Amino acid sequence: MSRPLLTTKLFIPRPKAGTLVRTRVSDLLDQGAATRLTLVSAQAGFGKTTAIASWIHQRTGPGVVAWVSLDPGDAHPSTFWTYAVTALSTADPDLGAGVLPLLDGPGTTAQAALTELLNRLAELDHDVVLVLDDYHLVDSPAIADGVAFLVSHLPPRAHLILSTRTDPSLPLSRLRSQGELVEVRAADLRFTDAETSSYLHGAGVDLDPSGAAIVENRTEGWAAALQLAVLSLQGRADTSTFLADFAGDDRFIVDYLVEEVLGRQPPHVREFLLRTSVLERLTGPLCDAVTGHTGGDDTLQQLERQNLFVIPLDARRRWYRYHHLFADVLRAHAASDQSGAPLAELHARASSWYHLEGQPVPAVRHALAAGDHARAAALMEAAIPDLLRHREEGTIVGWVDALPEHVVTSRPALAMGFIAGLMSNTETSSVPRRLDDLEDVIAGLVHTSASEPDVVVEDPTELGRLPGKIHLYRAAHALVTEDLEGTHRHVALATSLADPDDHPTRAGAWGLSGLAHWRTGDIEATHLCYSRCVDELLEAGHLSDVLGCTTTLADVRITQGRLSDAERTLQEALALTTKTSGVPRGTADMHTGLAGVALERGQLDEAETHLRRAQQLGEGAGLPQHASQVRVTMARTRAARGDVDEALSLLDEAERLYVPDFKPDFRPVHATRARLLIAQGRLADARMWSAIHQVQPDDEPTYLREYEHITLATLLLAENRARGRAGLEEVRSLLSRLRTAAEAAGRHGSLLEIAVLQACAARAAGDHDEAAHHLRSAVRVGSPEGLVRPFTDHAVDVPHLVGLLSEQEQRTPWVSTLLAACVPAGAPPARAEGRRPRQPLVDPLSERELEVLRLLASDLSGPELARHLVVSLNTVRTHTRNVYTKLGVSGRRAAVSRARELDLLNRNEI
Repeated sequence: MSRPLLTTKLFIPRPKAGTLVRTRVSDLLDQGAATRLTLVSAQAGFGKTTAIASWIHQRTGPGVVAWVSLDPGDAHPSTFWTYAVTALSTADPDLGAGVLPLLDGPGTTAQAALTELLNRLAELDHDVVLVLDDYHLVDSPAIADGVAFLVSHLPPRAHLILSTRTDPSLPLSRLRSQGELVEVRAADLRFTDAETSSYLHGAGVDLDPSGAAIVENRTEGWAAALQLAVLSLQGRADTSTFLADFAGDDRFIVDYLVEEVLGRQPPHVREFLLRTSVLERLTGPLCDAVTGHTGGDDTLQQLERQNLFVIPLDARRRWYRYHHLFADVLRAHAASDQSGAPLAELHARASSWYHLEGQPVPAVRHALAAGDHARAAALMEAAIPDLLRHREEGTIVGWVDALPEHVVTSRPALAMGFIAGLMSNTETSSVPRRLDDLEDVIAGLVHTSASEPDVVVEDPTELGRLPGKIHLYRAAHALVTEDLEGTHRHVALATSLADPDDHPTRAGAWGLSGLAHWRTGDIEATHLCYSRCVDELLEAGHLSDVLGCTTTLADVRITQGRLSDAERTLQEALALTTKTSGVPRGTADMHTGLAGVALERGQLDEAETHLRRAQQLGEGAGLPQHASQVRVTMARTRAARGDVDEALSLLDEAERLYVPDFKPDFRPVHATRARLLIAQGRLADARMWSAIHQVQPDDEPTYLREYEHITLATLLLAENRARGRAGLEEVRSLLSRLRTAAEAAGRHGSLLEIAVLQACAARAAGDHDEAAHHLRSAVRVGSPEGLVRPFTDHAVDVPHLVGLLSEQEQRTPWVSTLLAACVPAGAPPARAEGRRPRQPLVDPLSERELEVLRLLASDLSGPELARHLVVSLNTVRTHTRNVYTKLGVSGRRAAVSRARELDLLNRNEI
């Protein structure tokens, strides 16, 4: 989340001096630390937070504790996980930098960020505990799915503690049966008789045995009631009357005791408690604004010293909150207190204070609580542009249903902001109706030539831009619903209505038009539209969006076989990033794109250099699709090096991290995996892929599925090779139709792949003249741009195909280059005879494992090893485990020591 976090929520409460040490509760929490999950579940007032905080401060073992105090405002997944990951960054500062960006962006899934989080947690060399306090306030299916995924995959050194009033929606039974759950419940948290006596004595309340028994029996170990009883008993000369009244109905104990506490406070303190009960968090200036008095800081410190259920939220004692149970009762009393200011007025004062402090979200919340819908609407309208800019659409969506419909429709700019938030959050069902309503309001304003009395217009300039924006979002909705004709129609209207200086609207329109053309395969029109979109975005100063469009422009040029243009486009965009402070989001995508260009040319070293640079920048420097795309490109690089198993592992990660957006998925990860399976000879698995994704040879060729159909043609050729010439006509027919479609649209990159496959199919059918013809066509297309990859993908066939050419053709420099590049994938490099000594191991280390072993002897961390090797963290762990197993050791130091004993680190070939 780009906006500043409320860091007080990450503060671990520090127990007050003299807090009773409860060994039996701490022992349970110790047991839980050895499992995945500790569940601390009990109703309010049982001391859950105090018990966990006391245990944390008692712990002496190594490790880091990350704490999040949750509240209802954290119920949106992006907010919830942002706080959780930020807290966990205390375990490793680099952790947040790599994970938080994955939570920022429309359509981003929590699981994509959680996968990266789990990978990074697994690399830690110390324990880490994440505490989610008051989890019941955010428990929902959207949150629970992510928490369940996290718990199920936690590495051994990571542990989760949930403090909650109700059992969470998690697979507790399964965790219980696996021994991965320790539960601390109300029965465990109740004070025993001995603990009650110790607590009373420590608080300076010494009762005779009968009086102590009354307190013990009536509180039944309930921490909140016990604390309230102590507050009521302190300083009393005669305790017998209180104890007699205290033996009342359990349901009224807390109300009675709060009344006792409030009744004993000076009038100004009682007033302070009741008025500030409307606040979720307390700080001196805010309390002053709400109470109408001064001295809020001093009063809060006084309340803390008196143990009046005030909990500090930071180490500097600037922010506090009331104990939840105490706050609930205070609010009930404040609602019925006729002598004080109305609650609505208190909320209004809080809203004003937060607004002046530049905190729109709590300002809106208190305005809504005050029932002041007009003020809430104005605050929302002012806040929405910034929330959209920082990708906090979830907050906007949470506001959508908070206002009466007539209030929303009376503020056109607010109504448009809600529509923008809904579209960005992919919640589109109500968008058409909202656009219709907004259009009616604007039409009414225009026809009356004066402002309607019930319509609020804060910014006349913005009002004039709304008609263009309406058509922009109609175009976006049409694209989502696959109405491409409607998309183009509304784009035309949006651009005609948009002012020349309304660059965001014009950029959005051109981008949507480009997406519509892209879906139909008209990639030249796509390039034109995206180029215009980039021009508008540059005028608007939206650099990250420029970089996002650049990836599309480069993809289009690669599809057209114009590698030089793709490379120039990426390099020019990369140069823009050097003219700003910091690293703009999208910079890493430029390096991934350049790696893709290098791969097409067969320049593997250069591809790995760019991939390494992308990894060094981190996924925080990438757009939402970067996490998936960089792994795809890494996988293709590893496959080109002959390491198909590692490539498949990377593709698994890429598929998990894929984030769908408006762009068409024209090179799906599953099809890339199928190509690698075919290269491995796993034809049955590849055939299953075609069945699952319904890729058939008689399909009508479309651009969106062109990559899949080329993959299918590769599979059919491999199957025909395995069983003779049977079925060759089927694949040749498919390729012919694919070629016609690619030629018509100028997709020369695709055409090159198709021509190579046609040459292979013709040769397999014994039609050598046609095979030579198709090969010449492929050579002619690939030569100007140095396109090697489509040939090396069929490296086994290319030498035979070249043999069908004339001697003069075979001697051309480009054909010689192709022959040199088509060394069978995975063939080991030439090595001098006897150069490598025999390893004294039953199961010798592979070349890759020897490389990993050498790096283990360095000071590189796990993530740094992955970046150096241009692989994923999971792959590094796999290689490391294999090294440990073969060396018969269990750790990094032992592996390096054993390697030195065997002289494996000093050999020339390593």
